[in-house]
Amino acid sequence: MSRAEDFVQRRERGNEALLRQANLPLKRFLALDDDVYAEGHLSARTKELLGLVASLVLRCDDCISYHLLQARRHGVGTEELVEAMAVAVVVGGSIVIPHLRAAIGILEEEQHGHHST
Repeated sequence: MSRAEDFVQRRERGNEALLRQANLPLKRFLALDDDVYAEGHLSARTKELLGLVASLVLRCDDCISYHLLQARRHGVGTEELVEAMAVAVVVGGSIVIPHLRAAIGILEEEQHGHHST
């Protein structure tokens, strides 16, 4: 199973558990998150790139994986992703690099169709 597939499965299981326990304010927050990333004056693909940069700077590996995969789903190319990741390193500094390595690992697996076991 690739890192991306593992992440997607873990996220789905976690979201199911979260929604079983979520109260109204938490459900509202989750709905707001969906609304923010929807098409608007900024395209959904642009918003996913913004989410990727913010996630890298904040060093949230699950968020990085999510926004990387969502950006790909919205047709963001490798060159665009790498440019966005460069912005994150400039903004966040060298502490972002380990998270950048993880993101590049997922991107390369996804590009080459390799699956880790």
